[in-house]
Amino acid sequence: MTILIKNATIYLEDSILQDGYILIDGEIIKEIGPAHQAPEQADEVLTIAQNEVVVPGFIDMHIHGAGGSDVMDGTTDALNCMANTLPKEGTTSFLATTMTQSPENIEQALQTVQQYSKSENISGKADVIGVHLEGPFVNPSKAGAQPVQYIINPDPELFKKWSEISGHTIKQVTLAPEEPGGKELVELLTAADIIPSIGHTGATYEQAMEAASEGLSQATHLFNQMTGLHHRDIGAAGASLMNEDIYAEIIVDGIHISPEMVNLALKLKGVDRTILITDAMRAKGLSDGTYDLGGQDVFVKGKEARLADGALAGSILKMNDALKNMMEFTGCSLRDAVQMAAVNPAKQLNIYDKKGSIAAGKEADIVILDEDCQVRATICRGKIAYRGESK
Repeated sequence: MTILIKNATIYLEDSILQDGYILIDGEIIKEIGPAHQAPEQADEVLTIAQNEVVVPGFIDMHIHGAGGSDVMDGTTDALNCMANTLPKEGTTSFLATTMTQSPENIEQALQTVQQYSKSENISGKADVIGVHLEGPFVNPSKAGAQPVQYIINPDPELFKKWSEISGHTIKQVTLAPEEPGGKELVELLTAADIIPSIGHTGATYEQAMEAASEGLSQATHLFNQMTGLHHRDIGAAGASLMNEDIYAEIIVDGIHISPEMVNLALKLKGVDRTILITDAMRAKGLSDGTYDLGGQDVFVKGKEARLADGALAGSILKMNDALKNMMEFTGCSLRDAVQMAAVNPAKQLNIYDKKGSIAAGKEADIVILDEDCQVRATICRGKIAYRGESK
């Protein structure tokens, strides 16, 4: 199966190609060039409108659910639902993100991802590229929507067991490094090329910087459920902003962090070390109502998802809206926003050789956006996964 995208403004790795073409053959980008050199035939031809651009597919490193399904449902049907829903917002790859729950429920979710990866993770839908284990190795004082009764200290031996159960698909672990066992788990993860990410943490600036020296390389939803900026201790948030080796996840929905703080964070962290995430739960894409998250009722109204006590419980943010908001809040370019939604996650996950940018030889994960950042079409590993309605 070949797909020809032509008459396109294409965001390449180091430049923007005006009036270009992309030829996809199977799951791979075969050729890129100026439109006048495009082949005359393909199995399918997509002609790009003047108000549309072609960008690499987005990679969401932190997402719990969408379309009524959640990773913690522990079923391949739930993962399929998410994988088929996410291309509507331009997401072509994601880390299936767990949350603090009983060991049995976490293990069921991990086993399911292993099973899904072996048999059902096919082209034409978003790619489940691994697991983000969020909890239970977090600080109870910064639980947020993580059920406190299941929070435990970081446990390297338990993690080894879970890694085996998952088929070694765990790519990122959110933990509180200041808790007993935190140092040992950070070192274990670093040695195994798994991303240790500081989150749901009460760490001081010094504790966070020490963890970074031991291999900690990411901050989970920057500012949310971590020690914040204070003029006498700039906390885990300050360490995440100051340390150049740490990538910062950020939820740009205008609710989790104010637009002004998003702007400040980007100025400090920089485009190359900021990663856009959604941290979305199952209600994304659905109407207002009451939904489940980790066995807890979540009340969704408008753009907010909260527990009964008012705590934020993930988001219902879509990735294309995260890009749009980032540009609006900070004045950054679309190219910068794409860097934060596609390039940086791919580099952090060590998959930039095959994902994260539009280049010959890479997987054909491609999004067509209009001038309002609305998704017109999404291609996942060489197959059209979503077509928007024509205007």
